[in-house]
Amino acid sequence: MVELKRIDHAIDELFTYRKIGTDPAFSRFIPMVYDPIHFNWRHEFEPEFTKLFNGLMLRGDEEVKRIFLAVFPTDEVLERFISESNPGDLLFMHHPIVMECGDPKGKWGRGFIPIPPHFIQQMKKKRLSVFTLHVPLDYSRKISTSDAWGKALGAKVVGELLKDDNGACGILCQIAPTSTEELIVGSTELFDIPYADVQGVIHKNITKIAIVAGCGDKVETMIEAEKMGAEAYLTGEVHCHIDNEYGKKKYEHMKCYIAQTSMSLIGVSHAASEYLVHATQLKNWFEVNFQLPVTLLPQSKWWV
Repeated sequence: MVELKRIDHAIDELFTYRKIGTDPAFSRFIPMVYDPIHFNWRHEFEPEFTKLFNGLMLRGDEEVKRIFLAVFPTDEVLERFISESNPGDLLFMHHPIVMECGDPKGKWGRGFIPIPPHFIQQMKKKRLSVFTLHVPLDYSRKISTSDAWGKALGAKVVGELLKDDNGACGILCQIAPTSTEELIVGSTELFDIPYADVQGVIHKNITKIAIVAGCGDKVETMIEAEKMGAEAYLTGEVHCHIDNEYGKKKYEHMKCYIAQTSMSLIGVSHAASEYLVHATQLKNWFEVNFQLPVTLLPQSKWWV
């Protein structure tokens, strides 16, 4: 067993989430999804979490016996966590709420969705902990969503994308010569997806790639990567398939860019692209640093 505060301290030491401060995305999205259903998230979630929107979201017993790792708190993930856990166990996720980005060959998604309150009450009753880490897990160059992908491809980081004062979410990499087709096949195998969302130009010889895990469907970032010499852009989402005005506007904007880009654009799903760091770097980090068993909670369907 390991004390919860020791785990929290180690995470903050590596990812500096307290220094980084309030998460710009979920400080908006958590109120957006919970306020309309009249769920008192400010009372139910840990006080520090309601200010930072990273860190310990639910506090269970102080002695942690097992770590569970997931990307989104889908019903499937939470049902497994609740049924397979014991009091004090910790669920570590990248997102505190679900994001349905849609399926390029199926239904469009609903965007951000709150955790159903009955799951929150079940986890509290069982004295389980939930910890989430969003942008700090994207920024770190030691353990991060995009770097885990680059490492899996044997790529060398030579630059950064999507930068702000706190860090960068994307990376520019040199890679052994490959092709668009090889990247597509390799991506479907690496992320265990039935198909990738492929747009843009097909290349036979690629030596420089951009990697932006998660929502990389940002035209301005793609333009930046192209100017930096990237021949392929690997991301969670190429097209936004969120079924609302915002999603449809982004979809049309991307269509215009795709018509003139010189890059291969390959999307592997938001959730799958961010799961890799959990299954590789984070799993190893938790096991080495705390000698605790780690259980992975993958989604059965990545394109949602």
